[in-house]
Amino acid sequence: MILVLLGPPGAGKGTQANLLETDRSLVKLSTGDMLRAAVAAGTELGRKAGDIMERGALVQDDIVIGLIAERLDRGGEGEGFILDGFPRTIAQAEALDRLLAERGETLNAVVEMQVDDDALVKRIIGRFTCANCGEGYHDDFKTPKVPGVCDRCGSKEFVRRRDDNEEVVRSRLEAYHAQTKPLINYYAKQGKLKSVDGMAEIGEVRRAIGRALDGSA
Repeated sequence: MILVLLGPPGAGKGTQANLLETDRSLVKLSTGDMLRAAVAAGTELGRKAGDIMERGALVQDDIVIGLIAERLDRGGEGEGFILDGFPRTIAQAEALDRLLAERGETLNAVVEMQVDDDALVKRIIGRFTCANCGEGYHDDFKTPKVPGVCDRCGSKEFVRRRDDNEEVVRSRLEAYHAQTKPLINYYAKQGKLKSVDGMAEIGEVRRAIGRALDGSA
């Protein structure tokens, strides 16, 4: 089985991809992780990507597709793959379709995690973590049991990501929606699109994705 997860930053794609690895014996393929690993390993594609990234430019689609092809060739211990962060454009989706067709494979499903922008902004800008152990917290949904003290390690130092502010988050959401709307139509026409409520509780999102993949939603 080969799946694509679609959803804006902060929607919980990474969390659900990790759960799918367990639930469906799938291997998560994060293009960001693959790029960093290739650069660190000094592979041919990694050297090309590293040069581009150092210039602050976007890595071309053919390099990303090449990395995906290499990873698929290595296989894995699971029963398939989850693509997280790719494709993001129609051109990338078409390139992925060509790659899979050349391998005699197909994309089985695309799971879209639908979000409410205002609620997602609130979710993201309220995040903070322990500077010592990395334990995650939220201003509204998960505060330390003792104010100002990490539950896990007792540290009193906390940090917030610089880009976790409303202006940046809304800009990223606008870019996501602009890029993704054509993809939604593209995969809907192929009959592969499965949409779930990405704002639900983590366990409910997990169950909704399971039902969608099993054809009961």
